[in-house]
Amino acid sequence: TETKWDDIFLERNVFGKLSHLAPAVVLYVMMPLALKGYERLTALVTSVVIIYMIIIGILVIDSFLNALLDIYRTREVSKEIPIKSFIQILKVAIYFIAIILIISVILNKTPLYFFSGLGALTAILLLIFKDTILGFVAGIQLAANKMVANGDWIEMPKYGADGDVLEVALTTVKVQNWDKTVTTIPTYALISESFKNWRGMQLSGGRRIKRSVYIDINTIKFCTEEMIERFSKIRHIADYMEKKKKELAEYNAAHQLDDLASANKRQLTNVGTFRAYVTFYLKSHPMINHEMTFLIRQLAPTENGLPIEIYVFCKDKVWANYEAIQSDIFDHILAIVPEFDLKVFQSPAGSDFKEFAAKGMGSNLDH
Repeated sequence: TETKWDDIFLERNVFGKLSHLAPAVVLYVMMPLALKGYERLTALVTSVVIIYMIIIGILVIDSFLNALLDIYRTREVSKEIPIKSFIQILKVAIYFIAIILIISVILNKTPLYFFSGLGALTAILLLIFKDTILGFVAGIQLAANKMVANGDWIEMPKYGADGDVLEVALTTVKVQNWDKTVTTIPTYALISESFKNWRGMQLSGGRRIKRSVYIDINTIKFCTEEMIERFSKIRHIADYMEKKKKELAEYNAAHQLDDLASANKRQLTNVGTFRAYVTFYLKSHPMINHEMTFLIRQLAPTENGLPIEIYVFCKDKVWANYEAIQSDIFDHILAIVPEFDLKVFQSPAGSDFKEFAAKGMGSNLDH
């Protein structure tokens, strides 16, 4: 049929297991008549049949609950609210009741007799079912607050988990890491400890790019006329350069700074112009989401140079595509830095020390 629930019930063999109840019911009804006069044998066979029906009933309910879970997983809501932990706790309760019923049949006592004695066993039961109880409480909180669901990308370094959630069960959460290994986390740990869920990024309009380019402070300077003329020919900042030249000329003229020393004037710097270039370059980039946070900022200078931080969001959130776009952007930015008479800072390498040594030897020979 077009509906899938009946196929799921067949796959879980719900009806096949249910069919085993029919002969048991016939035996239960007909046995006293067939064994009339054999009270002990009748009682024994009847007890066996009742236990058989309890076991079959439990197996039918178990398969029925599994089928319901499979049907639920076909719904879109299952991605946000997993119910496997609730199904599992229900199974535990049903199996526990079944065991009590079977024992009551064997010992010929009413089930209430055994339930009334559970008070004395509470401490032992709490110890035995500690993880189950904690998992059940955690499952309720996780589902109610929508903290984690199947398919979410989560990070939990303490447990070595960094990947997609495969299953949220009663006592454990299975996470498939990016190297295809599987990590299991106690369900209650997601409540008692912190973890990072990337679902917000996946549902948002972009994935963050946050990286800095460190500029060698020794190369920062005011722009000369030649530099301004050269920068004005760069497509992304041609209009910006014209606007800034006019703005600075008007300011310096209004404050009579034209004939004073250059330190007194408002002037363009090569690092400021570079920052403007990066801003306009990324504003024109088709894969940057301009509806989200967009920052090109200068951070505090460090021993590694002056950081120019790019803080934007990429439209494509697929990992491989995102990394490719980010790499292309920084390939271009790093390559364009020398055009502004700047240098990217990097720690001295072996070739740098050789160059220093060669220069030192040359200067000694001159003396």
